[in-house]
Amino acid sequence: MNITDQIALVTGANRGIGKQFVLELLERGATKVYATARRPELLDFDDSRVIPLQLDLLDDESIAAAAATASDVTLLVNNAGISTGALLVTGDLTDARREMDTHFWGTLGTIRAFAPVLKANGGGAVVNVLSALSWFAAPGAGAYAAAKAAEWNMTNGVRLELAGQGTFVQGVHLGAADTDIMAEYDGPKIDPRDVARATLDGVASGSIEVVVDDWSAMVKASLAGDPAVFYKQMTEILGA
Repeated sequence: MNITDQIALVTGANRGIGKQFVLELLERGATKVYATARRPELLDFDDSRVIPLQLDLLDDESIAAAAATASDVTLLVNNAGISTGALLVTGDLTDARREMDTHFWGTLGTIRAFAPVLKANGGGAVVNVLSALSWFAAPGAGAYAAAKAAEWNMTNGVRLELAGQGTFVQGVHLGAADTDIMAEYDGPKIDPRDVARATLDGVASGSIEVVVDDWSAMVKASLAGDPAVFYKQMTEILGA
């Protein structure tokens, strides 16, 4: 897919990686970008090609309304997410459920709503912004990691189901980006714009998986080995 002249919708576009997706799409010549957020009044793009739109992953009606309004979309970027820090054994399961409802059910609901739109517009593409935590768990991120793991394999599943209508589905993995959601993290962080660049380069080249940074590449490479070796190394790196 050539990004020029595409019509995109980006979830969670008010800040962080989502905002950078909007800016990168505009720079690459997208005809229109629906920038969505739970509170679209907070969006601050100064470009007539940007259409603010309300979309809440926990509200099926808002997802359906967005799909009805943005009926010309050819590229769906599922970026919106949360991180509650919920623990799986001793934490409040309300937050753990909210993680799963957001990353898995909310993203799947958005794909289901926009799949007919993409089909009607020639097939198009879906991008799911995942995480290196799709492949491992870290202290304090058990619920997030479980939700991202579910979203990752959901991405693989919808890729197979949407292939028949010509819809390309891509999963994007990264470690830590310099965004508000990672403000408390002291380790190395990548520029969120680099996530958008690598992702859209991958869409253009037909890459179904994009591994943005060295941390994600290291985690992926470890999957074929003994997990005890990886978790020992990870514990030493994180000082846990």
